[in-house]
Amino acid sequence: MRKALPQPSAQGSLKFLYNSRFGRPFLRLLSARWVSRLAGKFFDSRLSKPGIKRFIKRHNIGMGDFLPEKYHSFNAFFTRRVRPELRPFDFDPEAFCSPCDARVSVYPVTEEGTFRVKGFDYTAETLLQNAELAEKYLGGLCIVLRLTVTDYHRYHFLDGGTKGESKYIKGKLYTVQPVALEKRRVFTENCREWTVLHTENFGDIVQVEVGATFVGRIVNEEKPSFKRGEEKGRFEFGGSTVILLVQKGRAEIEEEFFLNTAAGMETCVRCGERIGTRAAP
Repeated sequence: MRKALPQPSAQGSLKFLYNSRFGRPFLRLLSARWVSRLAGKFFDSRLSKPGIKRFIKRHNIGMGDFLPEKYHSFNAFFTRRVRPELRPFDFDPEAFCSPCDARVSVYPVTEEGTFRVKGFDYTAETLLQNAELAEKYLGGLCIVLRLTVTDYHRYHFLDGGTKGESKYIKGKLYTVQPVALEKRRVFTENCREWTVLHTENFGDIVQVEVGATFVGRIVNEEKPSFKRGEEKGRFEFGGSTVILLVQKGRAEIEEEFFLNTAAGMETCVRCGERIGTRAAP
């Protein structure tokens, strides 16, 4: 049985920003893209190096899990590479694997293309800003994989295949923690980048990387074709989210994910871990 955790409640500054009218002006400022760009320049510089040791100590990060490297900046540390043997992919063609370390929630997509997260109705069309593509996912699944600031922040291809259409959508940079999801339609307001993955075993999957506070850069590798387990890209500083849209009848996700989501819980998974199987023909 995997670890399931309640979604964190708002605390401290986040509670002030998202639940108080006095916090709204500060929220508008912090969610602006120019603030993220400015913060990114600092986190890319050598001036940010002193924050690495403090971050490791504060979050009790076991650095033995990562490849030994010299980090020239906080962002270099934040996007550190995990030891491959600690994130083995399940290479059974039937296995539907998580593309990243995350806390997972799973939502059915209705035949009208909607899915409900934290009291808000989303549509595949508004997420992708592409009505024709969204139609392919009616009745399918929406898998939300939320990364926290302490997670391994690189994400991988869940199956082999070829790359299709992709699009970058400009937007705000709200946090992806539940406090924001309860107040804003974060997934359709934040900046994001989606890619159609023509996979070998699960049909056409749309993978959406969603930026968050201080995550102004979603860095994807340019690969016309790919193998299961290869690195797809990375998020720079901050927690963020990967969303998968799966076509109807292509994959069966394990029941515990649906049960935990319905109970307001997130299920912890690691990159490469099997979370479902290929649907029977």
